[in-house]
Amino acid sequence: MIHIMKLQDAPFKMIKEKTKTIELRLYDEKRRKIEPDDIIEFHNIKTEETIKVKVINLYKYPDFTELYKHFDKQSLGYKTEETKNSKNMEQYYSEDEIKKYGVVGIEIIVI
Repeated sequence: MIHIMKLQDAPFKMIKEKTKTIELRLYDEKRRKIEPDDIIEFHNIKTEETIKVKVINLYKYPDFTELYKHFDKQSLGYKTEETKNSKNMEQYYSEDEIKKYGVVGIEIIVI
């Protein structure tokens, strides 16, 4: 199955450069349809460029704090000099949404 998702420019570039290998999302109805071996087509919001990735695995957690404990910062999309902080995800998802759905780390590889 092919899934379409939008991405900001910075994480899009990191996925394209193969440094970001875990895409972080709310585990809502749309993401619950994703399974290993599915394809995700990411659309860069800024440039309208697209890239396809294959889903390797899904890692489900109650919140981003728990998810962040299990992955290194580069795989989550942080640069070497940056500090990973699960609170950064609050700019995308509300606390209520996170409590309602939980979160998922989607392990991907560029194809």
